[in-house]
Amino acid sequence: MIIIKRNEKDTIDRMLKKYRQKLKKTKQIREIRNRKEYTKPSTTKRLQKQKAVYVQKLRDDEQNNSN
Repeated sequence: MIIIKRNEKDTIDRMLKKYRQKLKKTKQIREIRNRKEYTKPSTTKRLQKQKAVYVQKLRDDEQNNSN
């Protein structure tokens, strides 16, 4: 549960903005979206591996370009 402290000067718009920012920081929306449907453990592992390969490739390319 997200708790937002309200100051006397804060308007509803400002409070909503704080709420949205806090949601982004805590990554709750992403977690809720991921839990909407079940993903098999093998699928998550495969996606993590693909992401790791992609990131490593980017780092290698960046390292080669800087030299």
